[in-house]
Amino acid sequence: MTALDWAILSGYFLVMVGIGLWAKSRVHNVADFFTAGGRIPWWLSGISHHMSGYSAVMFVAFAAVAYNYGLAMYVWWALTIGLGVGIGAFVFAARWNRLRSKHGVASPLEYLARRYNLPTQQALAYSGALLKVVDIAAKWVAISVLLRGFAGVPIIWGILITGVVTLAYITLGGLWADVLTDFGQFVIQGFAGVAMFIAFLAHLGGVSALWTMWGDLPEGHGDPFSGPYTLTFFLALLFIKTFEYNGGMWNLAQRYMAAPSGSAAKRSALLSSGLWLVWPLILFLPMFAAPLIVPGLANAEQAYVELAKTLLPPGVIGLVLAGFFSHTMAMVSSDANVISSVVTRDIAPVLVRAVRNLSERAELTFARVTTFAFVVISMVIAISTEGQGVVLKIVVDLVAATMGPISIPLMLGLLPWFRRSGPTAAIVSWAAGLGVWVVVKWVLEETSQTMVVGVPLVTSLVLYVAIGLLKPERTAGRDTLIDSLDTDPVDEPKPVTLRQER
Repeated sequence: MTALDWAILSGYFLVMVGIGLWAKSRVHNVADFFTAGGRIPWWLSGISHHMSGYSAVMFVAFAAVAYNYGLAMYVWWALTIGLGVGIGAFVFAARWNRLRSKHGVASPLEYLARRYNLPTQQALAYSGALLKVVDIAAKWVAISVLLRGFAGVPIIWGILITGVVTLAYITLGGLWADVLTDFGQFVIQGFAGVAMFIAFLAHLGGVSALWTMWGDLPEGHGDPFSGPYTLTFFLALLFIKTFEYNGGMWNLAQRYMAAPSGSAAKRSALLSSGLWLVWPLILFLPMFAAPLIVPGLANAEQAYVELAKTLLPPGVIGLVLAGFFSHTMAMVSSDANVISSVVTRDIAPVLVRAVRNLSERAELTFARVTTFAFVVISMVIAISTEGQGVVLKIVVDLVAATMGPISIPLMLGLLPWFRRSGPTAAIVSWAAGLGVWVVVKWVLEETSQTMVVGVPLVTSLVLYVAIGLLKPERTAGRDTLIDSLDTDPVDEPKPVTLRQER
């Protein structure tokens, strides 16, 4: 990296801190900190939803898949997410928003105590929080691997640099800072992605490379399904991504909650879906062609780094690296904010009675402290791994372990079709899903990603529905909550919080 590259990267860090300071002025209470008070425009919410699904993992572990298998990378990753978010626009998005506007919900799990009971809420909160800590540790490792590849910076310093900057803006500005940095990431990624796209076309002889390069690439590189990424794997991923990207990943539910209305949340989901279907093709076509540009890599996880070094001039490399940082920092800050909301609103009040009686200002301070602690813990875990082969393993395995079993009662509990399913269905489906993952992964030692990803989610779904039919736990209070999510409030009255209702 040249001095110009470092200057661009340093300037990016300063802008991030500046965003945090500006956003701080818009945060007056925990509702502002966690959901921006429902004041984020639908288009900004949609862009933020889309960008919060990226991290540097995409340019490390997923770049390796693209290098080895080609087009199948887009099909099982971006296409499944784009279709899943499109489905969620009509099913989930507006209902998440109405939890905030009608019930004052500031955490995606806050409604579970009323929809099921307190033990169910706590079980999902603890298991999901543990997932997020380790998941984010993997993302710190991914960005530090990229920084080491570009500039030779040691793993520990890469984690510390990105972590400290993230701490500075997310603890100050909450969701406002998070969403605005997502937008900045969108702009940076646009310039960097287009620059890489143009450079790869120029290297291969022009626009015609888009259809001529496939014959020169390794056999199967242009196939939609290749290697372990089969049609069955695609369908399993479409199933799980529909849950994961419509609220199963709690931070993405926040994007819907932060929109002004349910109809605005639906529009934001449709925008995010469209971006997922189109933009990843621009990003990953150079990686599909990488075997022609940087052939014979011993470590395919370095594919994007080597591609950038080969194709891009000084200055643009710094922009690309800033884009990598923005991906990871935006996702980390997003997860830190939502985990803080779960701890502040769902876990801590149960453990410590005094937290229930905090003043508005004290509750906001507590939220910031929780956010700070989450980021620091994830950094410590990341540093302890020393970057040794944890990236794709953690992201795929741990999400498969807990995301499905957590998301089934969380997501389906919003829908009127599953009103018969109560606490028993929620707890049993959650516990059985986790248990099945342990058996599949560690007892049977299954290596098929289709089995590891799909079986826990299917198990949870079947049990949740079956127990609801066999042992219905429908109550008037639960019906009232579910039915209230069908329409937007008429005049946006001041919401009555679920905490007050309990």
